[in-house]
Amino acid sequence: MNFFTSPMKAKLFTIPNLLTLANLLCGATGAVAALQWGDLTLAFVLMIAAAGFDFFDGLVARLLGQDGTLGVQLDSLADDISFGFLPAAVLFVLFGRMPGTWLPESAGVAVLLFAAFAALRLAKFNVDDSQHAEFCGLPSPAAALFCASLGLLSERCGLVLPREAVLLIALAVGVLMVSPVRMFALKFHGYGWKGNEVRYSFLVLGAGLLVALRWWAVPLIVALYVVVSTAMWIACRPENHRQTDK
Repeated sequence: MNFFTSPMKAKLFTIPNLLTLANLLCGATGAVAALQWGDLTLAFVLMIAAAGFDFFDGLVARLLGQDGTLGVQLDSLADDISFGFLPAAVLFVLFGRMPGTWLPESAGVAVLLFAAFAALRLAKFNVDDSQHAEFCGLPSPAAALFCASLGLLSERCGLVLPREAVLLIALAVGVLMVSPVRMFALKFHGYGWKGNEVRYSFLVLGAGLLVALRWWAVPLIVALYVVVSTAMWIACRPENHRQTDK
């Protein structure tokens, strides 16, 4: 048997799989940067790199005709490190640095629940066939960027949050990941305006916020994504249409 081929006849070291492993290694190194080196800025940068590899592995797999079950499972395992454990590690370090009114530093282990919610979100995505055009719950990369950006802002911009707020954010964002709220995906239906109004508007507004607010824009863009998606989900729920028709 070829060393580079598994018993199920699937090639292990394909280009898409190597990109996925790069995602995983960025996430693992980012966690080390946060927990061992105390560098939350580097942890955020490595998360951005992981997100880039996460985007391109699927694209390359489709272009090369190498998408398959093995790649799907590997992608989820990598995402659980980069967008589950890494942001939880950032929150853990951030919790320890912040002032607390009621919570001692040892209570910071509670923010690791974020990683558990991320694992549930990824497992749910793998078995839910309805999430091709939209997501059910906040996607783990968006949740991770929101949480990791707080660490970046604390180091680069002097953001200060009480420990209680850090824990509430970890739990609230974690619950959003496994919530039933349907959230739009940035998958365009062609390149025209019709059918892509929300996506184009969101991208333009997000770019404007980045130019105007720089790093402060990151959590705001994710929060805006949640607000817009929730409003659309509420407006499009079947019971609302029935009430309108009466």
